[in-house]
Amino acid sequence: AFGVIADIQFADAEDGHDFGGCRRRYYRHSLRLLREAVRAWADESPPIDFVLQLGDSIDGQNVRRGEAESALQQVLAVLGELSVPVHHAWGNHELYNFSRARLVHTGLYSRPAGGSEGPADRECHAYHWSPAPRLRLVVLDTYDVSTLGTDPGSLRYQESLRVLREKNPNDDLNSPAGLKEPYFVAFNGGFSQAQLDWFNEVLKFSDENQEKVIVIGHVPIHPYASNGVCLAWNYEAALSVIHSHRCVVCVLAGHLHDGAYCLDSHGVHHLTLEGVIETPPESNAFGTVYVYEDKMILKGRGRIPDRVMHF
Repeated sequence: AFGVIADIQFADAEDGHDFGGCRRRYYRHSLRLLREAVRAWADESPPIDFVLQLGDSIDGQNVRRGEAESALQQVLAVLGELSVPVHHAWGNHELYNFSRARLVHTGLYSRPAGGSEGPADRECHAYHWSPAPRLRLVVLDTYDVSTLGTDPGSLRYQESLRVLREKNPNDDLNSPAGLKEPYFVAFNGGFSQAQLDWFNEVLKFSDENQEKVIVIGHVPIHPYASNGVCLAWNYEAALSVIHSHRCVVCVLAGHLHDGAYCLDSHGVHHLTLEGVIETPPESNAFGTVYVYEDKMILKGRGRIPDRVMHF
């Protein structure tokens, strides 16, 4: 069993709105909702084994307020009350607040220090582990190719900007207006070939060892688990890797605060979790997942509905 939560986006700030100006965001309350989640997970019986934090733990406005480090410490302090490990995906808001080079040295870097659990690039926040026999979890870095959190003089930035500009001619690179492929916006990102090759090898190993695999990343990789905009740039390449193997049973993502779900043509469940940041103070948005031989059961709280996903 494990806990799941997405898009906390904490900031010590008054309530605001999304970029469209119509969706309310509860910046300060999100930390209280996280505390409630942590208390609920601590009381779970049987106890949970770990928690997945699916990205955007703090809000981008913290960097403008000079509060990025303090906001992150407050979120990590609450999560630190748990007696189990927390595995973090990196989202766009982490990269608004910190460079990749800095994130490697924060509590959000949950990739193991040694061994070959991840790609050769240590700043690529992807890795895998096995919490139980014949079960493997894989964290993907959905901003491995991205203009966010990267030095504008670097090769990574230049290549990412080229990919983005090829598809998005808008002055505002966060605007999907008029785009044939509206997910080519700066607040999304993509996968490098190196990460995809590594991912393919991990799944090959899991196939050979008859494992079930759960994949985690901040940005959804299936259009039907998205709103058409919140989608990884080269999602088709990631899906192609997954569909060339038998082992993946579920993909967990955040980023789209409304949440979404689909069962794809290969029998893989794609579950996008509702975001804490747009959850009213009297509700919540987290869950506990129970994994069995033949299914996963999500027990949702607040905005997140219960769900049974058969393999």
